[in-house]
Amino acid sequence: MTAYDADNIFAKILSGDIPSHKVYEDDDTLAFMDVMPQSDGHTLILPKTPSRNILDVDPEVLAKVIKVTQKIAKAAVKAFEADGAVVMQYNEAPAGQTVFHLHFHVVPRYLGVPLRPHTGKMADGSLLAGQAEKLKAALAE
Repeated sequence: MTAYDADNIFAKILSGDIPSHKVYEDDDTLAFMDVMPQSDGHTLILPKTPSRNILDVDPEVLAKVIKVTQKIAKAAVKAFEADGAVVMQYNEAPAGQTVFHLHFHVVPRYLGVPLRPHTGKMADGSLLAGQAEKLKAALAE
């Protein structure tokens, strides 16, 4: 397996070099809105500890990230009045991983509504900011 690349986009978000629409942050994790959302409320959760993916992450780091992933999923279903949520996580390029820093996707889902395609086009920043505030409010309840 390839070594962790400290210059990946999520490492830059963690360092503050690239802005994000933060939803949740603690000492170990960060959650922020996906800039190419497949559904309203699509959120990414990642550890602050450099980890390429689930194949190399320390189990204690993984435990902290999955707890936050669950918290975000519950809040997203509530905030966006979703029928459910998909939690996705990819490991290495053949499995669909494109950013090589461990992260989980929480995607609110609705009965009969397909996911939007991942086109590579970024969503409007004000839309993402509004969704982040909605999710923060649900987390605070």
